[in-house]
Amino acid sequence: MDKCWWKDAVIYAVDVERFFDSDGDGIGDFKGLASKLGYISDLGVTCIWLMPFYPSSGRDNGYDITDYLRVDTRFGLFEDFLEFVHRAGEYGIRIVVDLVVHHTSTQHPWFQAGRHNESSSYRDYYVWTHNPPPTPPGKGTIFPGEEETVWTYDDVARAYYHHRFYHFEPGLNHANPEVRAEIIRIVDYWLSFGVAGFRVDAASHIEEDPLSKTGKEQTSPDVLREIYDRASGFKSDVVLLGEVDETPEKLEKFFDGTRLDMMFNFLLNCHMMLSLASETAEPLQRGLALQPVPPPNGQWANFLRNFDEADLERLSPQELEFVLDRFAPDERMRIYDRGIRRRLAPMLGGDPRRIKMAMSLLFSMPGAPLVVYGDEIGMGEDLSQDGRNSVRSPMQWTGGHNAGFSSAQKNKLVQAVIEDGPFGYGKVNVEAQTQDKDSLLSFVKKLVKIRRQRIEIGSGFCAFLESGSDHVLAHHYKSEFAPLVLLHNLKGDEAEVNVPLPPGATRLAALVGDEPPAVENGRLRLTLEPYGLRWFGLPHEGG
Repeated sequence: MDKCWWKDAVIYAVDVERFFDSDGDGIGDFKGLASKLGYISDLGVTCIWLMPFYPSSGRDNGYDITDYLRVDTRFGLFEDFLEFVHRAGEYGIRIVVDLVVHHTSTQHPWFQAGRHNESSSYRDYYVWTHNPPPTPPGKGTIFPGEEETVWTYDDVARAYYHHRFYHFEPGLNHANPEVRAEIIRIVDYWLSFGVAGFRVDAASHIEEDPLSKTGKEQTSPDVLREIYDRASGFKSDVVLLGEVDETPEKLEKFFDGTRLDMMFNFLLNCHMMLSLASETAEPLQRGLALQPVPPPNGQWANFLRNFDEADLERLSPQELEFVLDRFAPDERMRIYDRGIRRRLAPMLGGDPRRIKMAMSLLFSMPGAPLVVYGDEIGMGEDLSQDGRNSVRSPMQWTGGHNAGFSSAQKNKLVQAVIEDGPFGYGKVNVEAQTQDKDSLLSFVKKLVKIRRQRIEIGSGFCAFLESGSDHVLAHHYKSEFAPLVLLHNLKGDEAEVNVPLPPGATRLAALVGDEPPAVENGRLRLTLEPYGLRWFGLPHEGG
């Protein structure tokens, strides 16, 4: 058993209802997802992260949960979920599910019972007050522009309840031991059915004290540690992947080896976006230097885009505005005063060279790479959709009816497929790219294969090399085979590279890109084409 398998995982993020519809009702389902496991396995994925598939009120993509212990019937039967987990295991793919226990839906039975009866034990499952305190700095709504306050008055309860997210998502009272016991029951339940772990939603907000006038977190209890102890006690190789978007100094608390095994690397992502926008290497180097070192059992989950907006709030105001000007020049492309609601490919102008370079950059970063469904083929966004749904269009499988996602009539689809423009399904789809050895999909498959072989990337011990150009990021990893040297030209112009190689790098072979010139006096000199990239090392035997 590989106790820390997540250190070298390749993670694929999937929204079940938008992936593949097996029964023609216009909604993706678990039978459809299971039927595509061959594709996911061929991509080289070792772990699938599923967005919420539980019953919900349908107002926040499943994060407004009404029942933690069932599968939404729109996605099939519970048996379909179990069959999917079983079949994924046969492919060697682990399943991570969302643990959304910061809040529930207002339609959850706990909330309904609590609001109707002040004497009910469920009343204390949430945070109520007759006199809301002032909201401390940094503790306001997560959705500026859509929500004005974190306190909403309920006419039935005749009191205010707290919510950091939408007003229909009341925050749970984690100081209540009964709430924590419910969370443990949820963890036990899903682990018993073979999932490999949880993506802990809003992990950094779980231990906040809503009634604090200073915004300080609760001193007790340590909810994340209780979840971690229970999950790891159930099975030693369970992973907890936390959504923690905080400053570098705050990140360290969550990455102490006793609360989370993995964290989404929002900090690095901000700086990666800045490097891609400015076409310079310095922001990425700075971002890597700022991030805390993971504990021995820990790992970063790196990404270019996720299901939400590209959240850039870890950048300075000037840097944020710079990235927005480059990647979201139209106000419709922006959201929450901090981010971009676009997919990767259109942000990079649809330039296949630049998109491949960005993907290569992701897979070369210390940590585990995470790819959102559709980004491996360069899908676009649909800005006609509200909010974050712009980046959640159905998967584009073919150039045929409904992009091969569903046989249903167009007006029955859970969300419209992208038909027009350079990212329409007639031009961007799995079927066409599978047959093209030069496609983005073929390139991503190659990256995944090399990343799974070169486990030194997962170790995180990388070092920068002088490249001779502000636009070229050069870094390397130590290896028992030979140093792994990686070059990325972030600019759309040629770059002359003069790299002093690390000791032992006297003989290099191309893993990605053209063969290197001969090494002279310990230096590598070459010209990188616009958005050019190279991976140099010695391949594994038979690799």
